[in-house]
Amino acid sequence: MSFSTDSVAMDTVFCRASTRTYDFWVYNSAKDGLRIKEVRLKNPSHSGFRVNVDGSYVDSVAYDFEVHKGDSIRVFVELTAPDIQQDIRRVEDQIIFSLESGIEQQMPLSAYCWKAIIYDEELIVKEDMVIKEHQPVVFRKGIIVAKGATLTLLHTQFYFCDNTGIEVNGSIIVDSCLFRGDRLDRMFTNLPYDRISGQWKGIAINGSSKDNIFQDCEIRNSCIGISCEDVSSLFLLRCAVHNCMGAGMSLHRASVTIDSCRISNTLGDCLTAVESEITINHTTLAQFYPFSADRGFAFVFDAKSYVMCDNTLITGYEEDVVMGDGDNFSFNNCIIRTLQPSDTEGFENVIWESPDDEIQGEGHFVTFDTENLYYNFTIQEKSPAYSMKIGDLRTLRN
Repeated sequence: MSFSTDSVAMDTVFCRASTRTYDFWVYNSAKDGLRIKEVRLKNPSHSGFRVNVDGSYVDSVAYDFEVHKGDSIRVFVELTAPDIQQDIRRVEDQIIFSLESGIEQQMPLSAYCWKAIIYDEELIVKEDMVIKEHQPVVFRKGIIVAKGATLTLLHTQFYFCDNTGIEVNGSIIVDSCLFRGDRLDRMFTNLPYDRISGQWKGIAINGSSKDNIFQDCEIRNSCIGISCEDVSSLFLLRCAVHNCMGAGMSLHRASVTIDSCRISNTLGDCLTAVESEITINHTTLAQFYPFSADRGFAFVFDAKSYVMCDNTLITGYEEDVVMGDGDNFSFNNCIIRTLQPSDTEGFENVIWESPDDEIQGEGHFVTFDTENLYYNFTIQEKSPAYSMKIGDLRTLRN
């Protein structure tokens, strides 16, 4: 008897959370049929692994599996990670196959369990609240900030289950936080779920909310990164919004300042503004969404919006990635991938990028791995944006 793999090593999983289903094959390459007398887990009551052999659940022990000559059976394995005391722990077990001949063979199972603070119910913030944790925080039903309350999030990694997010009716202040979906495993061997968009809802700031601040934050793999409706003030400093199934930022009657940020790879527009006042400085808007050719623009604004855009790189796959209307705008010291307009009023010291340029599109950036959907939008030295100090000038790790 042989196996299709020598071990089953699972991805990291939060405590009390379940992994995806893993599988392997058991082959009989002998001249005769063989009988597996029993299949069992070595530590069934402690490890949290669950096993199904050829359609039969292994409830501590399963009996009598026959594998004909040249045939095979399939084994499925899952894990619900146990609660742990330390921050992270390796969880191990073995599937033991006992043959009728008395021979035993083992399949090692392993995973890493990550201790997290888990909110099973929706968190409703009715008065000022601060969350600062060294452990990851997982929300299974999301967050609502009530009108008049301020939620402050500091130096914490936040993970959101499918169809959950943050709804702000009061105010939110965020410093040095990560927001992403809760799937830590992989869709395929080379593709983590973290690189797939639409894993959670995103952040919605509603009503007459004011004094909202995001600093040194990353928001990724959501449906919409940040949406703002009738918001009197939102300030983003050194933030990244990446890989959204909708817009990266959607503004409607909002007053927003974006400084030293990067918004990239969204199915909708990276940044869209309707009836809004928006100030943008040293920011990168990069529209290279990989999952659909019917992607949005890098930047869209309407005639009722007021736009002041300085030192900003706006690029993407298409020949024209900007859609603007009206005359309430100014662009200064920018690189813009669009056709040069006949009337350049409102534009000063602008480079009009085209597909014919030597350095253009993805060529501005350090890493552009479309096969593995891995990107680093740090501007590389050969880009004209580097010498002109245009775009988000930070150097982020690869």
